[in-house]
Amino acid sequence: MNRIIKNPYARMLKVAVATLCVANNLSFVKFFLRISLLVITGMIACENATDDDKSQVIEKEINGIAFKFCLLNEHGKPATVFGEGENFNFYFSVANQSKKDFYYNAGELSYNKSFLCVYDSSGFDFGKSYHPLPQRDIGIAAYPFKNGSVHIIKVPWLHEKDSVMCAENFCYKSHIQKPLVKGSYYTGFKYSFYLQGQQDENTIKTDSINFQINFKIQ
Repeated sequence: MNRIIKNPYARMLKVAVATLCVANNLSFVKFFLRISLLVITGMIACENATDDDKSQVIEKEINGIAFKFCLLNEHGKPATVFGEGENFNFYFSVANQSKKDFYYNAGELSYNKSFLCVYDSSGFDFGKSYHPLPQRDIGIAAYPFKNGSVHIIKVPWLHEKDSVMCAENFCYKSHIQKPLVKGSYYTGFKYSFYLQGQQDENTIKTDSINFQINFKIQ
């Protein structure tokens, strides 16, 4: 009984080899096999790389507002696998690509209980690497978010010393954390974003959006 070949690449290779064997040119068959295996291996590797890239960066878009969440390695590249003792940065951005102007207080997100927290596979909470500083209540009009603007929150897991950092509408005091040991972890949060339109009919309030990244220390 013939064995069913489920892999499409293997099926393609089998048909080609059978055709060449009929031609009774064994030297060419061997050459063709070597080339085909290299091509198929490359195709499979590209497919896997694409899947990995997608898992490293979470991107969502709602009404022209683009959200991006990822972890950055010490080279500033998105990653989900880090060496033991290696530092990494949390990166979250909100970009206005709507062709409309809003008011948006980006710093409010930093008070979310789960934002930039780290958990292990059992759900143990390692906490955060920062303490958000209080914001003055000066009204939403103090936070214009024009078309083309991007708000970025970037915080390292490991700080060398206690310090106060400020970027745009986000100020925090660092919290000294220990390097994570080998294992599986995740970071994630849920949040409903509010962007007040400069015309009331343009105001956006999203449903609760879930962001979660699984990563490893090895």
